[in-house]
Amino acid sequence: MIETPSPVARIDALEIRIVHLDETIEALNTTITAQWKQIDALSREMLNLRERLEDAEMKSGAGPTNEPPPHY
Repeated sequence: MIETPSPVARIDALEIRIVHLDETIEALNTTITAQWKQIDALSREMLNLRERLEDAEMKSGAGPTNEPPPHY
């Protein structure tokens, strides 16, 4: 005969699972928050570098369209 767990044992098992799930959710939330901060920082840095490159190209007058094609 198959023995079914008592309601108290089932509730205890569910509570344990909920605690583990809460810990997992908190860890994932922390990871996602850190990743978004890093993505934002990298996006700002990329924009800054793009602006610096455009400024340098404008000051030097050497853009990809200003260069004559090579002749061999």
